[in-house]
Amino acid sequence: MQYAINKIIQTFLALFGVASLVFFLFTVLPGDPAQMMLDQNEDSKLLEVIKEKFGFNLPLSKQYFYYLNDLSPISYHSKDPKVFAHYDKSIYGGWKIFNGKNYILLMKLPYLRTSYQKRGKPISEILKDTLPNTIILAFSSMIIAVILGVLLGVMATIFKDHWIDRFLLFLSTIGMSVPSFFSAILFSWFFGYILHSYTQLNMTGSLYELDDFGDSYHIIWKNLILPSFVLGIRPLAVIIQLIRTNLLEVLSKDYIRTAYSKGLSRYQVIFKHGLKNSLNPVITAVSGWFASLLAGAIFVEYVFGWNGLGKEIVEALNQLDIPVVMGAVIVIAFLFIIINIVVDLIYVYLDPRIKTS
Repeated sequence: MQYAINKIIQTFLALFGVASLVFFLFTVLPGDPAQMMLDQNEDSKLLEVIKEKFGFNLPLSKQYFYYLNDLSPISYHSKDPKVFAHYDKSIYGGWKIFNGKNYILLMKLPYLRTSYQKRGKPISEILKDTLPNTIILAFSSMIIAVILGVLLGVMATIFKDHWIDRFLLFLSTIGMSVPSFFSAILFSWFFGYILHSYTQLNMTGSLYELDDFGDSYHIIWKNLILPSFVLGIRPLAVIIQLIRTNLLEVLSKDYIRTAYSKGLSRYQVIFKHGLKNSLNPVITAVSGWFASLLAGAIFVEYVFGWNGLGKEIVEALNQLDIPVVMGAVIVIAFLFIIINIVVDLIYVYLDPRIKTS
């Protein structure tokens, strides 16, 4: 129980820190969001209307309070329609905790506001459209990285100091060194253009695409192959080296020599006894990389034209659509925290000596 309480408190403190950081970081960015929304229009009256509507004319401290108030599950709202972010049931929904004369205390889901550029589309709807695609991409990448990483790591262990071992270590070093955007460009050009007649893979494309008549969307699974492999290269390289290093250490333990003395073959010892005890560091890497892939998919998605959260962030930055960027960062931070909590619980399952505290 104490463990759960501590984790909840840590989660709220971490999210508060992230929300504060992204607010002050993006609020002081050069450029005027109100002017960006008007594009080439120089109407000063319309500019003032937009600033009043989105609260750009408020002092920074008030903007910060209203932003945290919108994110908070329990929030304060004025009933005065002249006050910025006053209570509007169609916007906030939720359940009224206290209904005073001039204000309302509300329990609700975090409100991430609306896009500056997409005709006031709620950020929650933008995330609902794009985040699943990024999760699918990250999950596919991690599956590829884990399966190939474990197999190649075991192979490097079996052939220790052989040319196969040295070749795999060389590839893993290259995989950790090459930037993802460069790998994305290279793979897109080579497999999607040069070898297109053999691979039938596209240089760009998302999971869902309109049919030729523009009537409905359909799934194109082959568009997932190149971006997921490219995104999985770096965690794959890390897992290969982790498996090799930890498996070699485990195989030097006394209980492994006992297993050999019982007549077990080398492969039985490795896969039945050694591999399980080598997985804890891999789980740490997988958890960290999976959360990082949600953020690191930005360049890969942009190069491959994958309609995910990363591509949405790049487009929002180009248009100075700050609420989209801030909402995406907060959601990614929340997912990162949840993944770390899940990993802590997996540790306890794999190693009973680790206790929740």
